[in-house]
Amino acid sequence: MHPSADPGRRNSRANARVALSLAILVAGMVAMAYAAVPLYRLFCQVTGYGGTTQRAEAASDTVLDRTITIRFDANVAGSLPWSFGPERRTMTLRIGETGQVAYHARNLGAAPTVGTSTFNVSPPAAGIYFNKIECFCFTEQPLAPGEDVDMPVVFFVDPAIVEDKNARGIGEITLSYTFYPVTDGSADRPYAAASDDRAAPGTGRL
Repeated sequence: MHPSADPGRRNSRANARVALSLAILVAGMVAMAYAAVPLYRLFCQVTGYGGTTQRAEAASDTVLDRTITIRFDANVAGSLPWSFGPERRTMTLRIGETGQVAYHARNLGAAPTVGTSTFNVSPPAAGIYFNKIECFCFTEQPLAPGEDVDMPVVFFVDPAIVEDKNARGIGEITLSYTFYPVTDGSADRPYAAASDDRAAPGTGRL
């Protein structure tokens, strides 16, 4: 065998190793990109970052004498032909007390549509203390033409808010929902027809 053949083989092996390493790196970056959204959502839920609220399985066992006012806001993306709003605009309750409000949605269009909502609270510092026991957020809600639905939200403000120097002075919290159109699992354009296997109206939970 000619001596010059060995360096060529060594170079080929080195190039193959580099190519494999780059392929693994690219695959890892793609996987991290897909994981970024759920990880970011988890981070927001744990920390309340950006006004993300918390989930609770039961009501608070402590109710303070201090009251706080909750304002309810509703928005609809322009491409979703719905009317959407809360049954009331404000509610004043004691910190730790359980409150309930219903949001009403109606399909004003001529075709079945499906919507899903996102939410946040303001000021952002209140997010980690705003606990939802029941909510319709992130649930796909189908509505036939002219159909309407009432969607409840059950919540309380964690009494721990009064121990947080950055949040204890808050006297008013705004809970805001925005509905977007859904099609084939994507909340970005009108949905042509509601399929039978989607969530039943009003059954969504956080």
